[in-house]
Amino acid sequence: MRKIITLAALLLAALACSSDKAARAQSYPARTVTLVVPYPPGGGVDAMARLVAEKLSVALKHTVVVDNRAGAGGNLGTRAVAKAEPDGYTLLLGHTGTISINPSLYANAGYDPRKDFSPIGLIASMPVALIAHPSFPAKTVADVIAFAKKEPGKLNFGTSAIGTGGYLTAEYFKAVSGLDMTLVPYRGTAPLMNDLIGGHVPVAFGVLPPAIGNIQAGSLRAIAVTGSKRFSLLPDVPTAAESGLPGFDSVLHYGLLAPAGTPRAIVERLNKELRALVETDAVKQRIVAEGGDFMTSTPDEYATDIDQEERKWGALIRKLNLKVE
Repeated sequence: MRKIITLAALLLAALACSSDKAARAQSYPARTVTLVVPYPPGGGVDAMARLVAEKLSVALKHTVVVDNRAGAGGNLGTRAVAKAEPDGYTLLLGHTGTISINPSLYANAGYDPRKDFSPIGLIASMPVALIAHPSFPAKTVADVIAFAKKEPGKLNFGTSAIGTGGYLTAEYFKAVSGLDMTLVPYRGTAPLMNDLIGGHVPVAFGVLPPAIGNIQAGSLRAIAVTGSKRFSLLPDVPTAAESGLPGFDSVLHYGLLAPAGTPRAIVERLNKELRALVETDAVKQRIVAEGGDFMTSTPDEYATDIDQEERKWGALIRKLNLKVE
């Protein structure tokens, strides 16, 4: 009899919990939503997050605030979201660096991209670019390689933080070109671009959003983009593959995630609103202007993308024998 009473109590508790979750999902959101960016302000991930937060605030009729939690190559903020309450009020602007690169690059990133998150949907893809100060004499990828080979180890290549797509693209370039060059990782993309504009570092691998205006103004020069096709706003800039590195392809993916265990109803609601806002002409134009291509997906499609991207970048990291403690 006692066992029956205990089982009944457990069943009632489970039903009450389930009912409470359903009620919360139906009333979501009832307060401010925090969108965590695991990098400093001013970079490509931050720009994407602010665009999403602005439009999502309108769609949800509640404020979505951007919270920059930089540190440990993006692991700090990503880890915080993985451990957050799975109630839909703490979200992550997912990025290839934190979701697909860091779990293999770092000895202990502190999270599992497949187990610790509920994917909501993709937002955009963005190529990395090889960007130079106007005074840098090399004009093409072949020129850069020839210039670096004249004085092995002396050419400094700026990159965004260790673990980001810009950093790993530089490692990838270094490996396939056979160069002995010095990588100079910055804490974020914004300080990297500031030093590049100031001529403190001659050439860098970085995403286009923080650089596109300066490239168009002539204060920076794009040598190549690393996607499979040329970028529409810079049609005269060749791809790395066109420039003598066949098969070279480094494109970053951006998406929205919640902590694992977030109610499916909330994930579906956020996916619906995310897809609707990404498909508006205004957001499409903003993403293209920032240097990317818009993308949409279901939560399950984003989960598949995470799996495929982590396998791709993880294989490259192991091939290059890269590891950060």
